[in-house]
Amino acid sequence: MPFTVVIPARFGSTRLPGKPLLDLEGKPMLQHVWEQARQSDAERVLIATDDQRIREAARSFGAEAMMTSDQHPSGTDRLQEVAQALKLDARAIIVNVQGDEPLIPPAVINQVAENLKRNASAGIATLCEKIEHLSDLTSANVVKVVRDANDLALYFSRAPIPWPRDAFTDNPKQLPAAGLWFRHIGVYAYRVDLLHSYVSWPPAPQELLEKLEQLRALHYGTKIHVAEALAAVPGGVDTQADLDHVRALLAESGSPDARDAAGSTVCVSGQYLSVSHRPGCVRGDAGQAPTARPGSGGFLWYRALACRRAAGCAFRARGRPARC
Repeated sequence: MPFTVVIPARFGSTRLPGKPLLDLEGKPMLQHVWEQARQSDAERVLIATDDQRIREAARSFGAEAMMTSDQHPSGTDRLQEVAQALKLDARAIIVNVQGDEPLIPPAVINQVAENLKRNASAGIATLCEKIEHLSDLTSANVVKVVRDANDLALYFSRAPIPWPRDAFTDNPKQLPAAGLWFRHIGVYAYRVDLLHSYVSWPPAPQELLEKLEQLRALHYGTKIHVAEALAAVPGGVDTQADLDHVRALLAESGSPDARDAAGSTVCVSGQYLSVSHRPGCVRGDAGQAPTARPGSGGFLWYRALACRRAAGCAFRARGRPARC
């Protein structure tokens, strides 16, 4: 099923004014996001904004841009306006890609769209990844998600859920067994009819308490499919420190040992790595270099047990260039 990517982008930001237009390696951040989205299987990629400066910048690098209301309380509301303006079919799929995610892997955009297509009972699909550090579990800035046996969300929270009562009684400073806690990744696929319903619902009490939009959908009975992301999704740019980090990553990715070039080195023993967005990289088995296949997407997981060489693919661990 074809899908549309919408990138909501606002100029106003308390911590980083004009964030979508901030420079990253000679391009505005928004252009990096758009270019990543364009590498997905989306039939259309559109930037939705309430600011003329962003629309003009988007058009300057060839993007389709739409002006939307400056009264929207959330990006979800802005998506609904776009869906309505485009007269999209009620069962059409829209993927929301945040305008401050310049390193988003194209493969996860495809993943959420495909997951929603395959789960007819769900109105929304999104992603998660395992939490591996106690600081992430206890941080209110890291949204946790609990799923049922069918990968449908039970609840999202800024609190550490589920609470490991016995383990924390014994040692509150150590994360218990791994694989039980998941961080929510804010990439969403929506059915258009769900968007139309969403904007008609009053905010849910839990939504207002936790400041999490997706809790409104859960409150009104929407099923949200949550799969583990098939690629590492670096965090978005919210602060100057985030911006500096992304600039460093982009600068480093141009170095000889991290460049998307034939003979790139795959390494970091025992860590999950992801293939870069360069086309032709596909999943490899444990301890094996991935093979190339024309037209295949990138950013697919595999387990590296030793340094390998793979033609045409550069590899990253948690968004950082892998080194030997």
